[in-house]
Amino acid sequence: MFTGLIQEVGTIESITTNPEGKEFVIKAPYLIQEIKIDDSVATNGVCLTATKIQGDTFRVQAVHMTLEKTSIGSLKPQDKVNLELSLRPHDRLGGHFVQGHVNALGKIKQIQMTGKNWEIEVSFPKELRKYMISEGSIALDGISLTIARLTDSSLTVAIIPHTLEKTSLSSKKVGDVLNLEVDMIAKYIENFLKFNPDQSKNQEWARNFFNVKYED
Repeated sequence: MFTGLIQEVGTIESITTNPEGKEFVIKAPYLIQEIKIDDSVATNGVCLTATKIQGDTFRVQAVHMTLEKTSIGSLKPQDKVNLELSLRPHDRLGGHFVQGHVNALGKIKQIQMTGKNWEIEVSFPKELRKYMISEGSIALDGISLTIARLTDSSLTVAIIPHTLEKTSLSSKKVGDVLNLEVDMIAKYIENFLKFNPDQSKNQEWARNFFNVKYED
């Protein structure tokens, strides 16, 4: 479990293709002091396991399914990646709950400046729209962000200078793909309602949980 607050921008040192998928050696001079073998490390929003520590680098293995579902497979040596270690029980939850399980790839449609901030519009598969709300949370390449505007096929996030400086977003351009993970709470609610077909009970549950009112 992660929070979407990036702790370091690492550098891909090398990539080796193997029968299992691809092995990445990632340089992380700051975080390497805390990373241990078997630790989970969110890499551009993808939960991967550290398998070896050497100097200021660590290794992770991405299996074929991960390479197919995420943008990890398109990484090249010297690319920058957002890194975050898993959440500890006593840590502050500064972002939102992020699992590191990518739901889909989004594509940057537009980038524009608003003062010193960036506004980035990202398209997404239409089946994910039901999990999103305006001012709700979204993880893009592992970064916890707030949805500023939302349509049926795209979302817009506002990026402050600090986030640009501390993540890999500053190097992104129109047409680039991003790993997208929706708020997992929405998915759990959907699953609960799916297995409870009684709509009257669903409405009662939702009314109590969200304190909402239904009109006939």
